[in-house]
Amino acid sequence: MNVTAPERPAETVADVWVDPRCPWAWIASRWLFEVEQVRSVEARFHVMSLSVLNEGREVPEKYRKPMVEGWASVRVCIAVEQQHGPEALRALYIAMATRIHHRRAGLGRDMILASLADVDLPAELANAANTTDYDKALRDSHHAGMNPVGSEVGTPVIHVPGPSRERIAFFGPVMSPAPRGEAAGRLWDAVLALAGTDGFFELKRTRDRDALFD
Repeated sequence: MNVTAPERPAETVADVWVDPRCPWAWIASRWLFEVEQVRSVEARFHVMSLSVLNEGREVPEKYRKPMVEGWASVRVCIAVEQQHGPEALRALYIAMATRIHHRRAGLGRDMILASLADVDLPAELANAANTTDYDKALRDSHHAGMNPVGSEVGTPVIHVPGPSRERIAFFGPVMSPAPRGEAAGRLWDAVLALAGTDGFFELKRTRDRDALFD
C-alpha cells in the first residue's frame, strides 16, 4: 500500500484529524490512502487528542491509563508538525499507528523513539512528550477539527467539500477493515454525496466487529 502523498495536484482535499492511539482513525486513514490512489484527492493530517476530548469526563477504568499515557504521542506529533511541517506529521503518524496497532508497541517513549527513527526525525523530539510547551498548539489543532462536528463524537473526524465550496465536518467513516482500490473510491464518492446533501446529519448502525487492520 502506497501511503505517501500523491505528487499530482489534487482537486479535492480531505482534512482528517487523528490521534495515533485510535484504531478507528487508523483504519479510516488507510482508507484515505487507498482513495488517494483512485481519486484526485489528497489527505491532509491534523492532530486531535482523545485525552483532550475526554478531560473531565467519567470514563471506564480500562480507558483511564491510556488517557494519561496518550498525551505523549500527540504532543510529539504537534512538535513535529510545528518544526518539520505537515508531511513530516503524516509520516510520523503512519509510523506511530503502525507500531501501536500492528506491533502492539504501546504508547511509551520506546514507541515514540522508534517511530521518530522510522521516519528519520531527530530523537530529541521525543522530549516534547514530557512538557506542556506544545499543549496550546495541541488544543488549538484539536478544537479546529472537533468544534465544527460537535462535542459528542470521537475520531476519526474528516472535513470535506460541501455545498457552495463550504467545508463539512463528519465523524467517521467508521469501518472495519478499510476498503481497497475502487471500493475505497466508491465510499469516498458516497461521503461527498452525503456532504453535498443540505441538512444531512447522521447515518449509523451498531458495530458488530472489532477493528481489523489487514
